[in-house]
Amino acid sequence: QDEYKPDKDLSEVDLKNAIRVHHALATKASDYSKKSNVLKLKTADWRVFLFQAPSKEEMLSWILRINLVAAIFSAPAFPAAICSMKKFCRPLLPSSMTKLCQEEQLKSHENKMKQIADELAEHKLHPVEKSLKSKEAEEYRLKEHYLIFE
Repeated sequence: QDEYKPDKDLSEVDLKNAIRVHHALATKASDYSKKSNVLKLKTADWRVFLFQAPSKEEMLSWILRINLVAAIFSAPAFPAAICSMKKFCRPLLPSSMTKLCQEEQLKSHENKMKQIADELAEHKLHPVEKSLKSKEAEEYRLKEHYLIFE
């Protein structure tokens, strides 16, 4: 709501409240009907933000620009931590610029989509009892949520 002033330094509060767009995805908020021209931003830490643009054209422009910047600052994920326990750990998502060209990045995303789809299919082949409230059931739900989100 505050007007942006390019010559003003960012405060610690500004930086703390900034939305990190690395590994984020902006889409039209088609499931939101209270207002028009609303876009949804899903961040790497699974937060969801809704933004309303003044027009459909501007909304589409914001989506395009946000996704472009997100792609630039979405270097490939580091592998998840490895330990002797079977606990699920999400991979680390760096917020550094990718060193891949657009074609390589697209290929990388296509490969990651296939890998995650295969992993989700394999995951669903070995469900745990839904009634269980154990750590195992919670781990199963967490991994499934992550795979679907990705």
